[in-house]
Amino acid sequence: MKQFNRYYIYILLCADNSFYTGITNDLDRRIEEHNLGENPKCYTYSRRPLALKYSEEYQNVNDAISREKQIKGWSRKKKEALMNGDYAELMQLSKNKEKRLLGPE
Repeated sequence: MKQFNRYYIYILLCADNSFYTGITNDLDRRIEEHNLGENPKCYTYSRRPLALKYSEEYQNVNDAISREKQIKGWSRKKKEALMNGDYAELMQLSKNKEKRLLGPE
């Protein structure tokens, strides 16, 4: 029987109130690694403790990587709307960005 790979993108809330977005194939293990501070060079190392605030699951690693890059480029407000499941706000914030990019009419 074929096993499906699983990949996760996730958003952590850091102790300094910043967000960290990452990707992994084992969500529980990766969150534990972040909280244990296994890598002093990692963004989260000096920002512990951490709390998982959001995750999405993918079967295709390229889809997960694309989504991680997309979310990393978002504003804090947009990430908060995603984490809160406020898709109307998420769409509104996206429209506002489009207007800013297009400039005045």
